[in-house]
Order: sequence, then C-alpha cells, then structure tokens
Amino acid sequence: MDANQSPRILIVEDDSRLATLTREYLEGNGFQISIEGDGAKAVERIERENPDLIILDVMLPGEDGLSICRKVKMEKDIPILMLTARTDDMDQVVGLEMGADDYVAKPVRPRVLLARVRALLRRAEAQPAATDLNEPQTSRLEFGDLVIDSAMREAWLKNESIDLTSAEFDLLWLLASNAGRVLTREEIFTALRGIEYDGQDRSIDVRVSRIRPKVGDDPMHPRRIKTVRSKGYLFVKEV
Repeated sequence: MDANQSPRILIVEDDSRLATLTREYLEGNGFQISIEGDGAKAVERIERENPDLIILDVMLPGEDGLSICRKVKMEKDIPILMLTARTDDMDQVVGLEMGADDYVAKPVRPRVLLARVRALLRRAEAQPAATDLNEPQTSRLEFGDLVIDSAMREAWLKNESIDLTSAEFDLLWLLASNAGRVLTREEIFTALRGIEYDGQDRSIDVRVSRIRPKVGDDPMHPRRIKTVRSKGYLFVKEV
C-alpha cells in the first residue's frame, strides 16, 4: 500500500443498504471503498483490484464468504474481516479456520468496524507485528527443531516449512518472543489488534488450536503452547 494513498477496501456484501452505509462511513474516515454484491464474482474482482483489505459477508449469493475467504488466502495475504451473524459462533470459528484475520458480528457497529479495519491495516503494514511486550534482539528464534524467522515471516519444524496464515504467524511470534512468560488474552489481543479485549472474542483461542499441531504439539496434551487456566497462554522454552 502506497503511504500517500488512502487504503483501498472492497466490501463483499449483498445487502445493498448495509454496504452503502458502510461505504459512506468508511469513506468519511479516509478510505477508498468499492462494493461487490455477488459472491460468484468476488474472487475474480479481488484478483483484479488487489485491495488492501476485504470486508466479507458470510452469506452471499453465488458463493459463500467462507469459500471466498479460503480461495483468496490460498493466493494472497490480504487482510479479511468477516461479517457474521451475532449468534452464530460456528461462522466465526470456521471463518478463522479458513484464514480470516478478524470478524465483526451483525448488526455492525460503525465504530467497532472502523477500529477493527484500522487495526488490521496496521498489522498488515507491521513486519513483524508491533507489540509492547518483549522484542527479541534477533529476528530468528530457535526452540529445538522449531525455528521461527520474523524477517522472512516463516517457521520450520524439523526443517519442513510450516503453513501459517499471517495472523497465525503474528500470534506464534508473539508467544515465542515471550517464551517462559504467561501472556494473558488481554495482552495478546491488545498487542495483535491494537484494541481492548472484550472478554468474549474467541479468535485467539481458535488460532492457538490451529497453531499447536503445526508446531508439533498434541492438541489434547500440548507441551509447547500451554493453556494457563483463567489467565492465557505460555510458550515453553524447552520441551
């Protein structure tokens, strides 16, 4: 994204009233907005326009948002903010598993949406993710057969590259950078998103559950990334 250019956002939403209201609000806050209402055309349009961020509804005609998210994330590392039904936790969990970077529940609160959009764009520009927690003096961390490189934004287990989404890498790097220290969900949420934890968001837990098997952890009895009850997560230095 050009530093002198307003961020370009594509809204994929078939509710024309919601899409228009969202566009007007975001344009009023300095963003360039385009709208696509047909899920079947969304992937091709994303490939053609290459926006800086995508706001993607789950329920769409032609092709659903979860399928679109999966296809886009296989080819591009564009931040995706999913719009989900407030009561449907499954949409939120599956969306995160498909690679979505964040979600906002409907009905959409404009200020919440704006905060999430800004946080995702900040994170996309930061290499690696900026935090107020420990910043290692090196860009490469090694824990036995697990190697994490923030400059390359890659990780390897037993010399095999690990397939991580951008959000998963940011979380893994944050935990590994603070190995031996319990990080609360509040600290993790604030460090990665730049906004306060609301006490209900499950995205961090979902990402941890996805990262564990990728770094060789047994999901049922993890030894590398431990859950500390009522507190948060601990990355263990030596396993």
